[in-house]
Amino acid sequence: MAASSSTTSVAGAGPLLSFSSSLSSPSRRLLLPLVRRSSGGAGRRAARIPAISAKIREIFMPALSSTMTEGKIVSWVKSEGDRLSKGESVVVVESDKADMDVETFYDGILAAIVVPAGESAPVGAPIGLLAETEDEVPLAKAQAQSQSQSQPAPVTQSPPSPPSVAAPSPPPQPPAPVATPVAVSEGPRKIVATPFAKKLAKQHKVDIGTVVGTGPYGRITPSDIEAAAGIQPKVPVSSPSPAVTPVPQSPSPSADASAKAPAAALPPIPGSTVVPFTTMQAAVSKNMVESLSVPTFRVGYPVTTDALDALYEKVKPKGVTMTVLLAKAAAMALAKHPVVNASCKDGKSFTYNESINIAVAVAIDGGLITPVLQDADKLDIYLLSQRWKDLLKKSRAKQLQPNEYSSGTFTVSNLGMFGVDRFDAILPPGQGAIMAVGASKPTVVADADGFFSVKSKMLVNVTADHRIIYGADLAAFLQTFAKIVEDPESLTL
Repeated sequence: MAASSSTTSVAGAGPLLSFSSSLSSPSRRLLLPLVRRSSGGAGRRAARIPAISAKIREIFMPALSSTMTEGKIVSWVKSEGDRLSKGESVVVVESDKADMDVETFYDGILAAIVVPAGESAPVGAPIGLLAETEDEVPLAKAQAQSQSQSQPAPVTQSPPSPPSVAAPSPPPQPPAPVATPVAVSEGPRKIVATPFAKKLAKQHKVDIGTVVGTGPYGRITPSDIEAAAGIQPKVPVSSPSPAVTPVPQSPSPSADASAKAPAAALPPIPGSTVVPFTTMQAAVSKNMVESLSVPTFRVGYPVTTDALDALYEKVKPKGVTMTVLLAKAAAMALAKHPVVNASCKDGKSFTYNESINIAVAVAIDGGLITPVLQDADKLDIYLLSQRWKDLLKKSRAKQLQPNEYSSGTFTVSNLGMFGVDRFDAILPPGQGAIMAVGASKPTVVADADGFFSVKSKMLVNVTADHRIIYGADLAAFLQTFAKIVEDPESLTL
């Protein structure tokens, strides 16, 4: 697809953003990247999309972050037939962490909506068509219909296709009925299949247009292709077992039955419901899986909090939260131990981060997000509290800009407010360490003279990247953090 070379700008305050098929700069209100026309020398996209008139522009799914591969249409702000002005919001797209209003860079008429609200599309896929004048609206509508009809055209031949698909397959005839329900399609829908599913379809000569996907949002999976080709899952594993046992033929049927039992799919639990991941949950899942490749270790440290609790009671009426006090204490300790604020992304080198940006884990409806208090070591607790309040409001409204949740250099996760006394946190990708803060509880302690007293203590566990941070580094950081918390007057400076 030949991307437009036009440069777009973000409405309101903020830097100019240049669009092609991806976006690297952060902004919550974005300008729609549009394709002017399909030229004769265009690539793969021109082969499957008819040529578009010079006055009909294609609206495609923008890349709202570096990790975004597909987006979900939350809602269309404009309807088909509405006239648009440059800079107007057209559609709301859900990225991995936020909902973003997307604006148009051109004047025109929204002639056709290709991807309706609630459905997803890969980055770069067309989601709508913009006509310059009313004369081009019918042509744009015809263009949208040809795009939707060009893919499900083979569906009309779906009834006779199951025998042709099942006939060349070497397995027995019982799998043939399996292909019949799979090949039935619901109607004109866009075909989305995994790369491995497409490979299997070519290998087994299965018409992928006749297969209905069972994956998220109708995605065709390899198991769908195997079912359409009449291939039973893992059944051939049981056939060698009777061949290996030559003499005892009586046990072979039972052995064969026992071998088939694990291969059979377990029946669903009564009342259970399968729910696909939301975009945010998928992003969290991806990050958690990536963190498994990092060698980490954990260190716990008890911290006395009586003085911190007293300070909190003084500043609480001024809007200062315990989260801000902990973030400020962590930032001040990181300033003295910069290696704990470092990060390793390629496994070959590490980076000392000049800025100390404290990300704080926050649970929101349907997921988890980490708003970032940037330059937390340089700001006082009152300004930090105001910024934290604004970040929380944006988080709950899913309006955070990418730099407000992806620029953290150190993370704090506090479950102490729920009464949790200790826990371990998973290291976020791209960071060197994360601190898990437990609840502060009365604890009996003995002083140097052997006298007992009751003091409030909390347990702090830090998970760190062992490639760049060692045990002595983390111990020294925790000692500094404990001194700041136990004598918190420096937090108010």
